[in-house]
Amino acid sequence: MNFQLVRAGENDLPFIMATERREGYDALVGRWDEARHRQALLDDAHAYFVGVDGSEPIGFVILRQWASVERVTLVKRIAVTAPGQGHGRMLLAAAVDRVFLETDAYRLCIGLFPDNHRARRAYEAVGFTAEGIARGSAFFKGVHRDELVMAQLRPEWEKRRRLGHSAART
Repeated sequence: MNFQLVRAGENDLPFIMATERREGYDALVGRWDEARHRQALLDDAHAYFVGVDGSEPIGFVILRQWASVERVTLVKRIAVTAPGQGHGRMLLAAAVDRVFLETDAYRLCIGLFPDNHRARRAYEAVGFTAEGIARGSAFFKGVHRDELVMAQLRPEWEKRRRLGHSAART
């Protein structure tokens, strides 16, 4: 595998939108219409990345509050074209490294539905720690749902790197 995480542009929107609309993702991933994606892609608060294997895109990640003055970044959305093959973990690990290498972020957080055990295992494998349940914090498909909040702090990431367990190598 020749994996790279590259900054996404407007030409990547069809891939991103098709990926977030894959069968079964409507209950877990979320989706935006093209106008909302274009708005986020062009503002300074979001960073879009596409994971590419060779020349083939395999997934994407959207980060919110990229390089924010509060030094807190959120993984807004992550999705892969072929779940269950380790691509999501690889994509997230590379995104974690990019956040801490390219910004002054102190905290990187992600939310997931508490019953999404596969995602939780992947997030833990790249250094995220479960912090608790944010009751009713996700307004998803017209319903308020609980979210499990997980986060990774810069000192934790630095320690993993020093020990040779950087997110990208986990």
